[in-house]
Amino acid sequence: MPNIKSAIKRVNVTEKKTAANKMKKSEIRTSVKKAKAAVASGEATPETMKDIQKTLDQAAAKGHISKQAAARTKSRIAKANNANK
Repeated sequence: MPNIKSAIKRVNVTEKKTAANKMKKSEIRTSVKKAKAAVASGEATPETMKDIQKTLDQAAAKGHISKQAAARTKSRIAKANNANK
């Protein structure tokens, strides 16, 4: 544990940011998993597809995932959805 006041603060801030980022990443993974399950079972509605695209776009805008990773995931889910129709 650091002794300097500013270093102590940086440790605390880093811990809070790390926890927030982990929660957001987990939320993204969960929503992607739900969307894939809906597509696989044939229960994917246009609202479901819109929700997952919005979630991925927001995550990319905030920097939680890269823009290319968001685009790739959206594309794969849309392709699977179109194949199941």
